[in-house]
Amino acid sequence: MIQTDEQLKALVKQKYGEIALQDKETNQSSCCGSGPCSTGTYTIMSDDYQELGGYKPDADLGLGCGLPTQHARIRKGDTVIDLGSGAGNDCFVARSETGEDGKVIGIDFTPAMIEKARANALRAGYYNVEFRLGDIENMPLSSNRADVVISNCVLNLVPNKDAVFKEIFRVLKPGGHFSISDVVLVGELPEALKRDAELYAGCVSGAIQKDAYLELIKSNGFGNITVQKEKTIVLPDEILSAYLNEMEIRDFKEAKQGIFSVTVYAEKPKSCCGSDCC
Repeated sequence: MIQTDEQLKALVKQKYGEIALQDKETNQSSCCGSGPCSTGTYTIMSDDYQELGGYKPDADLGLGCGLPTQHARIRKGDTVIDLGSGAGNDCFVARSETGEDGKVIGIDFTPAMIEKARANALRAGYYNVEFRLGDIENMPLSSNRADVVISNCVLNLVPNKDAVFKEIFRVLKPGGHFSISDVVLVGELPEALKRDAELYAGCVSGAIQKDAYLELIKSNGFGNITVQKEKTIVLPDEILSAYLNEMEIRDFKEAKQGIFSVTVYAEKPKSCCGSDCC
């Protein structure tokens, strides 16, 4: 039974370390991203990147739940930070927006992912894309560094989301903004789903209520908070049947509750007081 934040983070690091050693096709045929099955909880939420500039198939492990770079309003010359950068997919798409005069920094706490991302960047010749090993609850970055912060289906895996939003506020320049795709809940998940460790690492059980998520952003000082995109995440019956009986599955589907992918935009004020702003 997982009991501490550190144990949860260790589980996520272990599972995503395993995923880093696999290709997208293997992940998409796996229940938990690291073993044989038919439908993956890691990949049922992912969107299609193929039409976006800068897309590199080798860097796409199918682990996202949105397209934050599509909504992030990145400009030429911007410094962009990607939280939980994985094999580099969103960083390379962001680079196509910020151009050679910009800078893209990916942060991930899984060594195998950092190694894979650096190899992908080297192979592509992207010398203004950097990957740093670190925890997004305590980013290895100076304050007021980024014009834009992006992240794709990562904060829901982090036990202390409040700490992450505080760090995002710290590293953004005054007037900077973020666009983050994440998994949130409306209503309560059945307890059998919530307590399963594999589903935690698969982006579901670590999610919090949508209203609480948006309030957490507001309480950390961000303004102009906007839900840019929202879609329902449909869990296949073969996943639900591993945790719920037939009646519980029917009740879950009929209830006005569920799992959603949201892409949220918010801004750090252009002027404020405190050591992180001035």
